[in-house]
Amino acid sequence: MKQLGIFFVVLLSFWACTQQSKLSKSPGNGKVVVTDSTEYEITIIDPGFDQWYQMNFSAAVDRSNEFYRSANWTGVSNWNQYFHRGRYSRVISTFIYFEPGTDYGIEVNRKLYWYFRYVEETSGIRLLR
Repeated sequence: MKQLGIFFVVLLSFWACTQQSKLSKSPGNGKVVVTDSTEYEITIIDPGFDQWYQMNFSAAVDRSNEFYRSANWTGVSNWNQYFHRGRYSRVISTFIYFEPGTDYGIEVNRKLYWYFRYVEETSGIRLLR
């Protein structure tokens, strides 16, 4: 019985080592492809935004994702500065976490950009300039 237990431990160890070596082998060309399956979503709870967005946005005024990303970086920077200073607290009551190197997708970038435009137009707060 003791020999049978030792045999199973050795067999289990051998099996564990072979599985590890299969996982550690790299592809033949040395390239590893990593896909980011993270999807981002933006939720705007301002009651007037959706109607304003439908009236002001059209495909004719649509821009590239890079345009939206760089404009949003400016908008988020200004928004967060106002938040930390306590200015415009009736409108700006939250911090926006935004990384300029992260691609949030054109839908998120577009909607955030147009929300900044909405805030500028309805409250007079300069965000995108």
